[in-house]
Amino acid sequence: MDAKTYVTLKITGETVDGGYAEYISVSEDFTTTISDSFKFEYAAPLFCPGITAYKAVKITEPTVAKSVGIFGTGGVGHLAIQFAKLYGSRVVAISRNKNHLDLAKRLGADNVLNYYDHIGYYKNNKNGRGSKINKDSLDIKELLRIQASFIAKLKREEGEKLLDSAIVFAPSEEVIGTAIKSVKKGGIIVVGVAGNIPYFSFAEEKIIKGSVIGSRKDMADVIRIAKDYNIQVVVDTFPLEKANEVLSQLKGSEIKSRAVLIP
Repeated sequence: MDAKTYVTLKITGETVDGGYAEYISVSEDFTTTISDSFKFEYAAPLFCPGITAYKAVKITEPTVAKSVGIFGTGGVGHLAIQFAKLYGSRVVAISRNKNHLDLAKRLGADNVLNYYDHIGYYKNNKNGRGSKINKDSLDIKELLRIQASFIAKLKREEGEKLLDSAIVFAPSEEVIGTAIKSVKKGGIIVVGVAGNIPYFSFAEEKIIKGSVIGSRKDMADVIRIAKDYNIQVVVDTFPLEKANEVLSQLKGSEIKSRAVLIP
């Protein structure tokens, strides 16, 4: 293959039409059999967020007693919590969404931290009433202050040595930077979203890994683990004709975890 030849990845529903198709013709080599006991709405999320979560957890090199911070505990993160706990890891779930943190605790997270609560998610106005922070209006100095305050809280709750590893599912360069600072020297940061890597000191010898989906073997492992260990997949189901409404709800963070469309 010469330098002018490019291979384009084709993804059904993303780069080619067919994401909402009721039937599809594919090569048997690229299919994974699900258990007869699985409902379709349970199995569907395992084939994207499930394998994404599993692969990200696996490459943090988890073991018993190692700690992992999961930044973003929604559709992918709530599954990563459960996979990490199967390895015996100490899981710290981080989110700005209280509902997601409540779910994280229910699914076994050892500690949950709201990314903004430690600085006062509501600022007092002249009347003493709280007003919600508009993240988009914050300048770089304020964002760095928030980041430093979060790291200070993390040290108080998890110890000065910080975390052994961190996984980022929140699509934010600010959060990626915070995750890097949350990990001890020599630790591993897995970035599971598109985003730039902020500056970090090479002297800290940290390892940054990117993670996208996983292999066919990983997919088979996810299905086996889900069956053997009763992995909880939190979904809201909707009829296919409400697809546009569901997309709007997802954009507004109104979905608890994953949305599944039923034809």
